[in-house]
Amino acid sequence: MTNSQQTFGSRAVRHLGLVAIVLSACSHLAFGEATGDANAERLYEWRSLPDLPEPIGLAGPFAGISNDALIVAGGAHFPVPLFEGGAKVWVDEVYVLRKDANDAYLWHTGYKLDKPLAYGSSITTDRGLICIGGCDANEFYADVFLLTWAGGKIERHPLPPLPKPCAFSAAAKLGDTIYLAGGQESASATTAMKTFWSLDLSDQQAEWRQLDPWPGPGRILPVAAAHDGCFYLFSGCELLPGEDGKATRRYLVDAYRFSPNEGWRRIADLPAATAAAPSPAPDYGQSHLLVFGGDDGMSSNRVWELKDKHPGFSKDILAYHTITDTWAKMGALPAGHVTTVAVTWGDSIVIPSGEVRPGIRTPAVLEGVPVRHKASFGLINYSVLTLYLLILVGMGLYFSRREETTENFFLAGRRIPWWAAGVSIFGTQLSAITFMAIPAKTYATDWVYFLVNVCIVLISPVVVFVYLPFYRRLNVTTAYEYLERRFNLAVRLFGSAAYILLQLGRMAIVIFLPAIALSTVTGIGIYSCILLMGLICTFYTVLGGIEAVIWSDVLQVAVLLGGATLSLVIIAFKVENGLAGIISTAAANGKFHIANLTWDWTTTALWVVVVGNLLAQLVPYTADQTVVQRYLTTSDQKQAAKSIWTNAALTIPSSLVFFALGTALFVFYKAHPGSLEPSLDTDAILPLFIVQQLPAGVCGLLIAGVFAAAMSSLDSSMNSVATAIVTDFYRRLKPGSSDTMRLALARWLTAALGATATAAGLLMATCEIKSLWDLFLKVLGLFGGSLAGLFALGIFTRRAHGWGALLGALTSALVLFVVVWFTRIHFFLYSGIGIAVCFAVGYLASLLIPANPKNTQGLTIYHQ
Repeated sequence: MTNSQQTFGSRAVRHLGLVAIVLSACSHLAFGEATGDANAERLYEWRSLPDLPEPIGLAGPFAGISNDALIVAGGAHFPVPLFEGGAKVWVDEVYVLRKDANDAYLWHTGYKLDKPLAYGSSITTDRGLICIGGCDANEFYADVFLLTWAGGKIERHPLPPLPKPCAFSAAAKLGDTIYLAGGQESASATTAMKTFWSLDLSDQQAEWRQLDPWPGPGRILPVAAAHDGCFYLFSGCELLPGEDGKATRRYLVDAYRFSPNEGWRRIADLPAATAAAPSPAPDYGQSHLLVFGGDDGMSSNRVWELKDKHPGFSKDILAYHTITDTWAKMGALPAGHVTTVAVTWGDSIVIPSGEVRPGIRTPAVLEGVPVRHKASFGLINYSVLTLYLLILVGMGLYFSRREETTENFFLAGRRIPWWAAGVSIFGTQLSAITFMAIPAKTYATDWVYFLVNVCIVLISPVVVFVYLPFYRRLNVTTAYEYLERRFNLAVRLFGSAAYILLQLGRMAIVIFLPAIALSTVTGIGIYSCILLMGLICTFYTVLGGIEAVIWSDVLQVAVLLGGATLSLVIIAFKVENGLAGIISTAAANGKFHIANLTWDWTTTALWVVVVGNLLAQLVPYTADQTVVQRYLTTSDQKQAAKSIWTNAALTIPSSLVFFALGTALFVFYKAHPGSLEPSLDTDAILPLFIVQQLPAGVCGLLIAGVFAAAMSSLDSSMNSVATAIVTDFYRRLKPGSSDTMRLALARWLTAALGATATAAGLLMATCEIKSLWDLFLKVLGLFGGSLAGLFALGIFTRRAHGWGALLGALTSALVLFVVVWFTRIHFFLYSGIGIAVCFAVGYLASLLIPANPKNTQGLTIYHQ
């Protein structure tokens, strides 16, 4: 339901990207497999890297990455064991771990800091490892410096110092800004610091800024994290003055989130304290933050009683879900390391050295490698998927008997029932995006996007009463025929060429993205998947034409709407208090928020959503041959109008189902956070639920339906492009050609388009060209607003002429390029800006540029 919010170039990528997520979700979970912690145990495969050269290990070192090498600097340990009366010793050694020419890890030694230092904060940046604060046996420091590994040596570069000395704090980097929270100012301090500082690394003249702190107590040894534009602060220890003048510790389980725009907010408490856990906490997937172990304080008062019998620190991996604001245990470490750093090195997490029991360090260096899940799709589900695809092939064979003319091949002989055409419009515009993205969006946010779909209903009268009469009365085959009759041949060819080029560009991605996921879920090679999909889609489209495409849409809509409704009913039975429980929990978490009352045009303000999408809906419903072609497959204008009303009538109830489903998913996973699969994207939340909660067979049918829905993007493009080429170009070049020749050309073009898409998909699977392809689609997508602007210019004005219209379209694309690349205007407004500029410039240019008058009788709203 959101494709009209974007320019033309993004639509196919989103449809097929969602299907890739669907099938990937199935590859992560086997049917009948237990959910919850059983999945979480496989987040990482833990293995050991070479031990730190310091044989007794270090606590409180600085650690991070520079030029693909792990730096471990400073730290402290007990050469003589603590419980034998030993004293803590701070060190200044710097160790560097990197791979040699044979991919073997090797430690490099012989480097030193300018003084012994430990218990500061570490941040890895593109430039190297930033070390913040810290202390030694006698003093706490405000020093901040950058360590880099280059040319076989360690280099130190000073950075702006902290406002005051600080150790035992936590830091994380959000964009180009480092945030530092908490800490201790001196060894004798009996209270922890409640300070929150930031440093903008992009400003070379910047100093540390003091910001408002979190609403909770000051703390030492917290865990910090940065994710999705927010800074997080977890746990730590509050310092309290003791009777002997020394500080005592109170272990904290509170947690906070800081947004630069909104400030601090308290979030769900941790299940247990995680003081001194490796920090910063890494993210996992799109919406989880992981805290590795930490000191829960359970044995903190018995350290000298237990001595070497101390059980060690927690091994639990706690996962915080940023959407549902919940915690869950998801796996365990091989050993609990505290007062060290969680370093992201490539795709892995490295935890170097650290403290494993009070006074006891370890030289062990742990590496956690994310596990790539592999599971069976299941025989029943494979069977259902195969049957569904065979039905599509059967449709092509069945309808091939009637595709004997271009009228049949392009327009189904204008015999499609109004309700089927309406369902096909609904399915073409809404299917995969509705089924996947809207529940996911509502699950992650609220109901603000609901108004986007209301705009489809609001714009329908305009399409029915203003645009549709021109398409039907002029008896056109493509929408762009109107542009020639209203303006000139050049405008028609411009509109048709822009549409064709866009479709040609997107078809490669249309076939490439699902092939990645299908290969993952089935084990079949990606090249075989691309060939299989290309052949099936081309086969039934070449044989069945638009009729096969439309009836496959009808089937897919029935499957997807039924599946969404079934999923909603199942959730209502699985959550406490059923539907009432869903409503109350969602309301308490602000999930029914529907409007942002602001004038800010960079956000989803109410006016941005409504105005932007009212205009944006004109792009697919008036200027996209894929949709307009459906209007023309019914017997007359009255039936075509009914098809548009059918699409509008389906929009609101289906929107209620899909938005309610997203809200219900939020409630379900808030109650069952352990059932979440952290490695999956947020857009995969619905398929995750499907594979966990729906029976085999039903799941296979839904996956098949979504897969077929995305394939409909390819078959619709193939048929519509063939229609545009034959009608807008070939018939102009060969006006005396027979219908038989044009039908043969249409079939050959459809086959060639299928072959081209398949070959391009194979190329994308072989070469790293996807980013270039995305750029190509993005540039072409700038013309979506221009095309809708041309139709509006033609219908609503009498004095606009061809050359003025072309100038308006080109200016619109140029202005939209500037808006997209150089402003922060919300994308909901892109299409509206494109339409408005095309209309205004086209009209003014027509007034200024002389042209021969053209008969517009029957071509504008003024002469119908």
